[in-house]
Amino acid sequence: MEATTIRTPLHGEYKVPGGKLVVADLAVADGRLAQVQVSGDFFLEPDTALDTINAALLGLPADANEALLAAAVRVALGAEVRLFGITPEAVAVAVLRALETDGATA
Repeated sequence: MEATTIRTPLHGEYKVPGGKLVVADLAVADGRLAQVQVSGDFFLEPDTALDTINAALLGLPADANEALLAAAVRVALGAEVRLFGITPEAVAVAVLRALETDGATA
């Protein structure tokens, strides 16, 4: 059995132009996103959508690009969730910045 490789904690932030701050704290385990926690000064309706965003990112490849990360968030949220001050792309940028903090995507 192979040992699990974990890089933690990773932290990234993105201030949406004219919008809000998105923060991503996460780990990478065996090349996949783990322990994902998105936060910031934005608003979601319903509040439970934050758990949906975190779950959508969990397990994605650490070398995923912005389009894949944003699409995963968008699909998971569906049309009924409203985002105020952020977009799925902003979440993706924060995640990518967290991954860049230790070269996890290199």
